Amino acid sequence: MTSVLKQFGLKTVISASRRTDIPAFYMDWFMDRINKGYFEVVNPYSKKRFNVDASSEKVHTIVFWSKNFNLFLKGGFGESLLEKGYNLFFNFTINSFNSLLEPNVPSLKDRLDQMDELCMRFNAKTIQWRFDPICFYKDNNGYTKNNLCDFEIIAGRAGDCGIDRCITSFVDLYAKIKKRSAGIGISFFDPSVEKKTNILLGMEKTLHERGISLFTCCEKKILNMLPSESTVSQSACIPNEYLSKLFGGKISLAKDRGQRIEAGCGCLASSDVGSYSLHPCFHNCLFCYANPSF
Repeated sequence: MTSVLKQFGLKTVISASRRTDIPAFYMDWFMDRINKGYFEVVNPYSKKRFNVDASSEKVHTIVFWSKNFNLFLKGGFGESLLEKGYNLFFNFTINSFNSLLEPNVPSLKDRLDQMDELCMRFNAKTIQWRFDPICFYKDNNGYTKNNLCDFEIIAGRAGDCGIDRCITSFVDLYAKIKKRSAGIGISFFDPSVEKKTNILLGMEKTLHERGISLFTCCEKKILNMLPSESTVSQSACIPNEYLSKLFGGKISLAKDRGQRIEAGCGCLASSDVGSYSLHPCFHNCLFCYANPSF
């Protein structure tokens, strides 16, 4: 991939990060690496080490992923990166307030205020709202619950801000997630495909009224079940084609082979600079695939 990028003069995308929440916890480290001009990255599976060029001459866009941009905004990190010549794009995950599922994220009001400020300072077109994942579970009293309760409130605020992209998916029930939830007496479960389809159609209607398009992440089976008139489509949390239209410039449009393409991931090529082990996330979300069982 590196040789192809050099051959055609394509710039790269830095993903910061699927593996942890860099804006919430590690911006000082991130800026230090930016100033040094490269990131040292270890592949979490092969353990192979390699360097990622971090110069603005080689990087097209930095894509930040977070559930809490508070320190990022207060520190003026975004403005510093813009001054250095980087394009910025934001994946902001805002789910319904649920202290059981997401014990260490700020209040919903705080996160919505952050969304307002991000839009004012960096343009709403550079922000994707991720309502992710949708969770169904039974509590220790046997009651069935989900985390959709604040969806319309968040959608209304996002629409008012000018955000026009929402990405969602249903929780993936990895063994570590089942073990973690069982430890506190709850159990996640997977609703029927029909129920999931109806949920997505309801979300689509709510969002359409607010000028927001709905995309699904790795939900190919459900996407194929939707009626032909539905506008819900496959997502790309790293949307290089969109980034190219947004900012101009040459950028790779190759698929990210490290992601779940067969399941419906539409992400394009990027270099993730986070680390599961070196940069632990302290949100401690119950459904997180990255952190081990607590």
